[in-house]
Amino acid sequence: MYISRLPLNVERRGALRLVSSPYRMHAAVEASFPPCATRECEEGRILWRIDQSPRSEEGVWLYVVSPERPDFSHIVEQCGWPTNPGWETKDYGPLLDRVGDGQVWRFRLKANPARKVKADLGRRSKNPKVIGKVQGHVTVEQQLKWLEDRSGSHGFSLVVDKDGFVQVSVSQRRTERSRREGSDVTICTAVYDGVLRVEDADAFRHALGFGIGRAKGFGCGLLTIMPTR
Repeated sequence: MYISRLPLNVERRGALRLVSSPYRMHAAVEASFPPCATRECEEGRILWRIDQSPRSEEGVWLYVVSPERPDFSHIVEQCGWPTNPGWETKDYGPLLDRVGDGQVWRFRLKANPARKVKADLGRRSKNPKVIGKVQGHVTVEQQLKWLEDRSGSHGFSLVVDKDGFVQVSVSQRRTERSRREGSDVTICTAVYDGVLRVEDADAFRHALGFGIGRAKGFGCGLLTIMPTR
């Protein structure tokens, strides 16, 4: 497995075109690998995420986790700095091998917090057509609970501070729209930043390699970690 990151020059029209469309960015990421390349293996699958920091000096970055080493030359031509390709690709294996029970890490996750409707809980008229459909969680409380509910099955817990609050912020809460094969695709997304504790190293490594939640092809699900220092 490999983890890569590439700076995006959002002053270029091509960058805005890709960043504004999860479907187009998905296609660009897929094109970073030859047709015969492995898209999924025992350790993980292709995942990607665009990081947009509120601080302009940190820029906009594309992160990719993949079974094979990517070539981002075509993305650089559209939305990078052609005179300075600037992407980094590292072997993900050493970090995955370091993961152990009880460790505490800082993390970032862009996710599609959603649920499959089991009952119409609308206060007014009921609509049986919504049963079985996927709907996004839209409030901070719902989105945070979504992550808490899934943390255990993915091998981690959210660290709680001395006042009993989980050390997680939920930001960049958006409704993203895209066109796919003539149809509109709408997903609710949120970015989680916080501190976690590894409870089951094997399950946690699986989450790092295969992602969390839905809409992985649309830039959601990639969980990245860094030391707390």
